[in-house]
Amino acid sequence: MKYDLIPNSLFIKNRSKFMAGMKPKSIAVFNSNDIYPVSADTTMPFEQHRDIFYLSGVDQEESILLLFPDAMEQKHREVLFVRETNEHIAVWEGEKLSKERATEVSGIESVYWLSDFDKVFFDLMTEAELVYFNTNEHYRQAVVTETREDRFIKKCKADFPAHLWAKSNPILQRLRGVKETEELELMQRACNITNSGFRRVLGFVKPGVWEYEIEAEYLHEFIRNRSRGFAYTPIIASGNNANVLHYIENNQQCKAGDLILMDVGAEYANYSSDMTRTIPVNGRFTDRQKEVYNAVLRVKDEATKMLIPGTLWAEYHKEVGKLMTSELLGLGLLDKADVQNENPDWPAYKKYFMHGTSHHIGLDTHDYGELKTPMKANMVFTVEPGIYLPEEGFGIRLEDDVIIQEKGAPLNLMGDIPIEAEEIESLMNS
Repeated sequence: MKYDLIPNSLFIKNRSKFMAGMKPKSIAVFNSNDIYPVSADTTMPFEQHRDIFYLSGVDQEESILLLFPDAMEQKHREVLFVRETNEHIAVWEGEKLSKERATEVSGIESVYWLSDFDKVFFDLMTEAELVYFNTNEHYRQAVVTETREDRFIKKCKADFPAHLWAKSNPILQRLRGVKETEELELMQRACNITNSGFRRVLGFVKPGVWEYEIEAEYLHEFIRNRSRGFAYTPIIASGNNANVLHYIENNQQCKAGDLILMDVGAEYANYSSDMTRTIPVNGRFTDRQKEVYNAVLRVKDEATKMLIPGTLWAEYHKEVGKLMTSELLGLGLLDKADVQNENPDWPAYKKYFMHGTSHHIGLDTHDYGELKTPMKANMVFTVEPGIYLPEEGFGIRLEDDVIIQEKGAPLNLMGDIPIEAEEIESLMNS
């Protein structure tokens, strides 16, 4: 891994919190992701399943974490299984975790080779009454591929039909949404890397560059700062491309007079950042572009102030809609009749701002976290309003990542990343 070793105290705390939410005489099992094939002998780069990483820090394929707080033997209350390494694997694939290194990374004393899993698991299941399965229940998930978790669940139900089953996801939604101090530090580092990339791009962009060249500038800066790269597929959208919300082709030339909407973020140690900035290709906003830009910025700033403990996610979005409606009236994009006659299920402002304002962010860009309960301190949310004007040939979105504080205003992890229109113009023309 490119990142520095994370103190295993984080993972020890995370396991302790998870086990405190388990029912008596229950086992929870977490599997690594598969390595997915492309074709022939080619595979996609490995990405660890975020839940096993959250609970163990293990960032390696073919690993299994087992938690059994009521195990009769102390050594079986936290157990890690990793792929057995040898000299051949070390030569062809590189170093894998030894048992000693796995303990150092995770803080788990009981480490077995993966080949021992069936034997150890059968023995522990004679003590257990219930198994927690780690199903994906994120509200945006749309997975069609059978995962390693899926295969484990099918086998476990076949082998142990008399046991009870439960879901680990409700516990993880509650825990992962509220970050530990160590996690916030890792997210800050991801945001700092994103900052370096954005400042590099401000000095690079000029009429005639291609969207993919801008993407390459970001990637260069991210990797040289110990990131694996982008936290998600980057959007580099010039001109009218910005009005396609998930534009990822990044294959058009940037022209003088156009704006470029850049939705990018670096990952660091599997933690995401998520930034959007919109800049002028030639280094100067037109009066109209700046008028719309400042309207979006005002909505973002006012929306950010609402992210305090006790706020309800659904009500927050309604209030942001009111802010945006006011700005759109001021821009002449809506009139009073549009608002008076609007459909409550699709308010008038949705014509120009059709997506949500905020989502949890952390180990996933759209992270786990409770959405129907009041917001809590140390939750981290994006704030990303936008106005999209295909008739005028541009779209503007601005986005930061902020921490809800116990008291006072939210802390903006991207506070050092330029966002005021005048500062962006100054940096692009310096």
